Amino acid sequence: MLLLKEGDPLSLLTEERHGSLYLCATPIGNLEDITLRVLKVLKEVSLIAAEDTRHTRKLLSHYDIHTPLTSYHSHNLAEKGNYLLKVLREGKDVALVSDAGMPGISDPGHELIVQVLAAGLKVVPLPGPSAVITALVVAGFPTDRFCFEGFLPRKPKERRELLEKLKYEARTLVFYESPYRLISALQDMETVWGDRPLAIVRELTKTFEEVLRGDAASLLKHFASIVPRGEITIVVHGNNPVILTSPGEFDSHEVYALVAGLENQGKSRKEAIKDVARQLCWPKNKVYQAFIRHDKGE
Repeated sequence: MLLLKEGDPLSLLTEERHGSLYLCATPIGNLEDITLRVLKVLKEVSLIAAEDTRHTRKLLSHYDIHTPLTSYHSHNLAEKGNYLLKVLREGKDVALVSDAGMPGISDPGHELIVQVLAAGLKVVPLPGPSAVITALVVAGFPTDRFCFEGFLPRKPKERRELLEKLKYEARTLVFYESPYRLISALQDMETVWGDRPLAIVRELTKTFEEVLRGDAASLLKHFASIVPRGEITIVVHGNNPVILTSPGEFDSHEVYALVAGLENQGKSRKEAIKDVARQLCWPKNKVYQAFIRHDKGE
C-alpha cells in the first residue's frame, strides 16, 4: 500500500480530483430510445440536474433509477449553477438532462455547460436522441448542410424579420415551434417564402407521430380543419443557390425561359410555374405575371 504524505504531488492530485458533468441525452418520446451508457451514468452519478424534475422522475422510475434529483431551469440558473459547481468541485459527478433530447439544445442547460467549462471542469457528452436530427433526416430534404434556428420568435414582427433574413439561405432550415403558433408561422412563411417546400414533423417517436410535407399553403389547408397538437419541428428546404441569388436579378425574359424550359421537359404550365416559384421563392402569381408580361412582349 502506497502511503501519501500531505503535500506530496500525488496527494495534491488526489485532493483536487473534481467531478465531471455528464450531458445525458434522453428520449424525445418513446422511453425505449435511450442508450445503455446513459442509463449506467444516471445510476452511478451523485446527482441528476433536470429541467423539470417531475418529467425526469417518470423516466427514472421506468428504469428503476433512484439517484437524487435537483432542478436546473431558466428561473434558478445563477443559484443552481453555483450549487452544481460546488458539487463538482467536491469530486462528485453530475448528470445533466433536459425534458427531451440532448441537454444544451434550446434549453437552459447550455448556461451550465458554459459555466462548468469556464471553471476548468470536465464536460462529457453522451450521444443519443435529438429531435433536430431525427426531423431533418425524415423530412427528405438535403442533409449535407443545414441550419438549426431553435424556436421561431413569438412576436409576429420579429418572426417575419427572421424569415426575411433567411429568405436566400441555401441550407436546409430546422425550427422548433409551438402548436399554438404554428398557423401564424405558416402564414408568415407563405407570405415571405412563397411555395418553398417544407415538412411539419409532429410527435416524433410517439404513438401519433406524423410527417406532413408540402408548401405553406397546402399545410395551412390541412390545419384548417385539424387543430395542431404536440411537439412540432419545422424543416424547410433551402433556397437553390444556383438558381437564386437575389430576386432583382430576374427579369420577365429569364422567368419565361425557366418556365418554358420545364414545359419542354414535359411539365404542364401550371406545374412549371409552381416549380419556378419554388426555385425563386416567389409567389406563384408573381411568376405567372412575369411569364405573361414576356408572352405579351412587355
